[in-house]
Amino acid sequence: MAASISKKKCRHYSLDYLKFGFICSLTNETIPMCLLCEKAFGNDYMKPSKMKDHLERVHSDKKNKELEFFKKLKEKFTCRPTIKGFMKQSTEVETEGGLIASYKISLNIAKSGKPYTLAEEIVLPAIKDVIEDVMKKDSVNVLKSLPLSANSVKRRIDEMAEDIEHMVVSELKNSKFSIQLDESVFGVSAILMAYVRYVSKRKGEVIDEVLFAKYLETDGKGVTIFRCLQEYLNKYDIPFENIIAVATDGAPAMVGRYRGFATFLKEKVPGIRTIHCVLHRNNLVAKYLSPELHKALQFCIKCINQIKAQPLKSRLFSKLCEENDEVFNQLLMHTEVRWLSRGACLQRLVELFDSTTEFLSEINPVLSDELRNNKNHIFYLADLFGKFNDVQTKLQGKDVTIIQARTILLGFQVKLNLFRTLLLRKDYQYFSNLQKLEIKEEDLKIYTNHLQKLGDDFKLRFVDLENIDIPEWIIAPFSAQIENVDINLQDELAELLSDLEAKTLLKNLTISKFWTNINIIQKYEKLYKIAQPFMLALPSSYMVEAGFSHINSILTKYRNKLNVEFRGDLRLNLTNFEPDIANLAKKHQTHPSH
Repeated sequence: MAASISKKKCRHYSLDYLKFGFICSLTNETIPMCLLCEKAFGNDYMKPSKMKDHLERVHSDKKNKELEFFKKLKEKFTCRPTIKGFMKQSTEVETEGGLIASYKISLNIAKSGKPYTLAEEIVLPAIKDVIEDVMKKDSVNVLKSLPLSANSVKRRIDEMAEDIEHMVVSELKNSKFSIQLDESVFGVSAILMAYVRYVSKRKGEVIDEVLFAKYLETDGKGVTIFRCLQEYLNKYDIPFENIIAVATDGAPAMVGRYRGFATFLKEKVPGIRTIHCVLHRNNLVAKYLSPELHKALQFCIKCINQIKAQPLKSRLFSKLCEENDEVFNQLLMHTEVRWLSRGACLQRLVELFDSTTEFLSEINPVLSDELRNNKNHIFYLADLFGKFNDVQTKLQGKDVTIIQARTILLGFQVKLNLFRTLLLRKDYQYFSNLQKLEIKEEDLKIYTNHLQKLGDDFKLRFVDLENIDIPEWIIAPFSAQIENVDINLQDELAELLSDLEAKTLLKNLTISKFWTNINIIQKYEKLYKIAQPFMLALPSSYMVEAGFSHINSILTKYRNKLNVEFRGDLRLNLTNFEPDIANLAKKHQTHPSH
């Protein structure tokens, strides 16, 4: 029996068999299949005589067809779509494209600050309408490929935020950076937020990146804030020695001599530069008012509240402004928290002054008369606060360095003396609102004394900026005299002065971006080490304040239980980085949505 099995012959397919209309079976290459009837036969049928007999007997109408006919038939048969092929192609789209699309949609939801249910309530119905109404196709398979339930969106957002956080902390482990911190209260919760500025190797430039936002479980004392930062840095093995500067507001918890956060940080990092936020200090200077000017400001607030407090009065005032052909039809309110609002509030009152006094004369004649009596003071304050607002605006932003802040603030200090000198000469070229009025001598004396006080207060508050010793070669590297530079830096400075590529680079970049350029850092390490603290030091806590505004926009009354510390919404909203979605998607087993 074994001998008979060994003698059994297995026939193989030959290309010549195609002229009889036979090809190999798609499931088994050892058996033939007829292209005309798509019927498969056994291996013993792999003979020309049997194939020819099948063609002449079963498909007699095709027995005289040329070989080209069967070649085209074979090509058509092999290229036709199959259920297996369709399912394979469909699965690839669902598992890979659908999962990646789920991440990208979740990222957009996080950046918009919207609830996680947005995907199911708006995105999926919108996709369904586009596919069915625009593309005229069935949307069932596409919608099944998109896992966008609220829980799925939440997981995607948290994964992407965690991915970005690991990018940031991995760079901070080996990079010098400056940090700014502040805490704010939202409802019954206190949130501490921190931003860092460092040279990112991924981005190839200096970036301001959110480090964390953490809830303060107890008080907001300096030691509590320090421990919060210490726990975070220890968690990710970030050395304290990498911090070269810190910016905070002027609260005692931050800058207190004995128990302030900055004091504890200096004990840990002795050489660190501590900076009191220049925006806060500028605002403190602007708050000083003489009794006469303070009284005038209070009248302004009363007048605006008198009109804005009741909707009916506000509508009637708007109607009066339209009848008087005013450019605007509403007054603006101001808040002490928002630094720019006072100047905008006063300027709007100046522009609608006549309409305001006319309207108040009917509902509160006494207040209207007081407003007219203080008209000069109000116009002066509108001009002055407008100038403070210009300074505040220049100091805000991501790219402001301590050198730029010093230039802006010390320049404004000089301007205050200039304004006073010109007012003494009755020259109102820098006070556009006062130019429209007749200024009395006693009023002029009030304004010049006020400017004198502001200048003295300004000098006192910013004495640290004035005393900063900034080497001239940092600001003008190609105009420096080598003999005036430290002997340890002369060799690199000599190379820099002859570097035509670096000179061209400086023409197209700011000083801060020049010194933090990757090529400059690598070529001139000694020079960069000196310039680094000036380029990375944060002059204000602006980024943290902007971050708190984002928290306000996220924590609406419909999402007030959202935990911004553990959820990834805030980080994705503020970050400079993009998450590695492709890599995140590979870690998941893909499956269709239910």
